[in-house]
Amino acid sequence: MRLILLGPPGAGKGTQAARLVAKHGIPQLSTGDMLRAAVAAGTPIGLKAKAVMEAGGLVSDEIVIGIISDRINEADAARGFILDGFPRTVAQAVALDTMLGEKQMKLRAVVELRVDQSKLVDRIIKRAEEARAAGQPVRKDDDPDVFKTRLEAYNRDTAVVAPYYDKRGQLTVIDGMKPVDDVTAAIEAALG
Repeated sequence: MRLILLGPPGAGKGTQAARLVAKHGIPQLSTGDMLRAAVAAGTPIGLKAKAVMEAGGLVSDEIVIGIISDRINEADAARGFILDGFPRTVAQAVALDTMLGEKQMKLRAVVELRVDQSKLVDRIIKRAEEARAAGQPVRKDDDPDVFKTRLEAYNRDTAVVAPYYDKRGQLTVIDGMKPVDDVTAAIEAALG
């Protein structure tokens, strides 16, 4: 099962990805984690990324796709994977499609957790309060001002990815405002 989870920050992608990982035994792939691992391992693509980062640049889509390509060849991804937070642009979506096509792989689903963005700030504040009450650290991105900046960036840069997959007939929209268990059930139903 190869799956992309889309949606703005705070939509519940991380929560749902964790549940999918537990149920299906496939890895959740974070581009940031993969990038750091490739650099640490000194892979050819990791060395390219390290050179760009040390020069203060942004890692190109070509390098990120190369890192994903290497990562999905690993044994734990043989049964599938979940991409959460990637692709972030239509150019990345096109590059991902091309790379998967070269490997003769297809996405099983692209799931967008659609949420009422006006209610997301309240959700984030509640999440931070619950973490504090449980004695857990509060995520840095759960600060309302930081969150609003991330949401603006999502709407400016990433929200266009869902229509790209919708036009290709690959998008399933799930109501991300429902209770967590209901969202999980809707994703499982969409995966068939």
